Amino acid sequence: MKNLLTDIAGVRVGHADDAALASGVTAVIFDKPAVAAIDIRGGGPGIREGAVLDLENTVEQIHGIALAGGSA
Repeated sequence: MKNLLTDIAGVRVGHADDAALASGVTAVIFDKPAVAAIDIRGGGPGIREGAVLDLENTVEQIHGIALAGGSA
């Protein structure tokens, strides 16, 4: 165990990047649908479509999460 997402059975993680563009994306895929919610804190979170996963709007099934950066 290394305290990584990949230590969790049924969770797979993939990543692709382009160093020349300084861009990348990480995908977290679940073997079985998972329950999801988020709690975002801080003064300037750069998130889009986050309201869907607000704690009061818990989504009963997701199949994956895409994490990508960008400039606000």
